[in-house]
Amino acid sequence: MRIGIVNDMSMALELLRRIVSDTAGYEVAWLARHGIEAIQKCHDDRPDLILMDLVMPGIDGAETTRRIMQQCPCAILVVTGSVKRNQSLAFDALSAGAIDVVKIPRLVPTESSDHQRFWKKIRNISHLIGTTRTSPTGGGKSGGGNNFDARKTIIAIGASTGGPRAVTGILSTLPQDLPAAVIVVMHVDQQFARGMAQWMNGFSKLPVRLVHEGEYPQPGSVLLAASNDHLVLTENGTLYYTSEPADYPYRPSVDAFFSSLEQHWQGEAVGVLLTGMGKDGARGLKVMREHGWWTITQDEKTSAIYGMPKAAAEIGAASTILALDKIGPELIRKVGQFESGENNGG
Repeated sequence: MRIGIVNDMSMALELLRRIVSDTAGYEVAWLARHGIEAIQKCHDDRPDLILMDLVMPGIDGAETTRRIMQQCPCAILVVTGSVKRNQSLAFDALSAGAIDVVKIPRLVPTESSDHQRFWKKIRNISHLIGTTRTSPTGGGKSGGGNNFDARKTIIAIGASTGGPRAVTGILSTLPQDLPAAVIVVMHVDQQFARGMAQWMNGFSKLPVRLVHEGEYPQPGSVLLAASNDHLVLTENGTLYYTSEPADYPYRPSVDAFFSSLEQHWQGEAVGVLLTGMGKDGARGLKVMREHGWWTITQDEKTSAIYGMPKAAAEIGAASTILALDKIGPELIRKVGQFESGENNGG
């Protein structure tokens, strides 16, 4: 894997260069000390992955990410000295198309948690952009009894690269009295989940909060998956986190959640698959459509990365393909049909 490195601090730039250079199977494509230089170098020599700094003179890492994704898109991992201190800017970078965010590791102690987390994220991205994987299926703990209200509707949204901006674009259009539960599964590390929910609240008329294990989906709320484990719906109608399938590179998996809905949800449902790199969510969305539910994928023009939606469209998983600004109104229309007893299926 060829990696471009962007950092305005000479010490950090050299540290990352040495870490990458000293690891078998990885090589440094180029080094850049500010955003404009990174954009030009990416245009001249697009790498497999860019390690992107956040705080830089001139244009910051979020704006650099946005311009690269517009002009010469490639995988971008934000690497920063303090994830917590730079959380707001990190969300901007994720919205602009970065895949993930990680703290800059130390050079020597390979057993350190920071170092392990750094390489785990790079390996995950390597799998995502270079390996065809079998999508997981739903699972999780079963429970006794049946506590469903069949009149309920779930809107299930899956997203990855560029997902925060796409999801908030939809949430901003949904009314406060929406008679449906909205559940969002994104490839976002659990350390960002709480801050992400708070950030999304600023765009949504519906309250946004994290999923608490064991709770039931509730109409009029937005629940965000909050773990590096997979979110699934169980037999008794509660939401649960499971580590299986353990070998899937990105967690939580959209496929796992969509598939679990098809297995256990007794009400109405709409599946939405948004911008993202890879194929996660495509098979799960197809399962939902084959169940008779309405399924939507984001179109290529408005997707930061037309990977996940494209994979779904290619296998016939989408009832309809829409521009991002058309998805919210379509969701309102479909939920209205469910409430009035009209449903033509997917």
